[in-house]
Amino acid sequence: MQAGRPSTLQWLPLALALVLAGCVTSPPIRAPKHPPPSLPPPSPIPAEIENIPDPVPRSEPKSARGNPPFYTVLGKRYHVLNSAEGYQERGVASWYGPGFHAASTSNGERYDMYAMTAAHKTLPLPAYVQVTNLKNGKHVIVRVNDRGPFKEGRIIDLSYTAAAKLDMIKAGTAFVEVRALTPVQKASPPAAPAATSDLYVQAGAFGTEANATRLLGQLRSKGVSNAFVRADEIDGKTLYRVRVGPIPTVNEFDRVVSRLRALGVSDARLAAN
Repeated sequence: MQAGRPSTLQWLPLALALVLAGCVTSPPIRAPKHPPPSLPPPSPIPAEIENIPDPVPRSEPKSARGNPPFYTVLGKRYHVLNSAEGYQERGVASWYGPGFHAASTSNGERYDMYAMTAAHKTLPLPAYVQVTNLKNGKHVIVRVNDRGPFKEGRIIDLSYTAAAKLDMIKAGTAFVEVRALTPVQKASPPAAPAATSDLYVQAGAFGTEANATRLLGQLRSKGVSNAFVRADEIDGKTLYRVRVGPIPTVNEFDRVVSRLRALGVSDARLAAN
């Protein structure tokens, strides 16, 4: 044996450790750098894009790709849900298109910006969701086959067609409600458009008024003057919600959420009266 050179047996534990580590590491999911929504879409744009039909939810096996137990993007870990059943959330939707048209999605399909699809961070792939624009009541059904959006404060990335049908192409973003659909569920009636004054950022929810008041005092002492506590009766119990608002625009939502995170409130979310 050559002096100073480790033997095969000496390398074996390290090699075995590397192999085992590779077996438990989730496949990498790349964070897309979405282009500004003002970029023109590839031509030709389908005629009467508003008439492109929504997909019908159906049973599908989980994709072989894009469904690791968890993955990390930009230093943040995301845990993929075992099932989409019962998922419902309100927040900000964005859309992606020209820079990713025909590129591979996270589950290995080709992205078609003119199809009714979407990207989501944690829903299993594929999944079907109903997305409702809270400002105008328009809603669509999309099939989730991609991961994203990874910009803070965004809960879903829609295809060009889905965004067009929700009337959010020009703005680029919209306040939405996302609700998962299973094959036995039907789309709900369109939500009534939410007035500007109906949207807030929820900083916390507590079972005791003292805890809610404590957070309220902390926020106000840091200059968040439009924070307040709202009490709601749920199943015979009172829930005290600390909210900030009203929130008139997505830009204001981003500003408030960023401010709250700087104050240690990490789970701020959109809420409606």
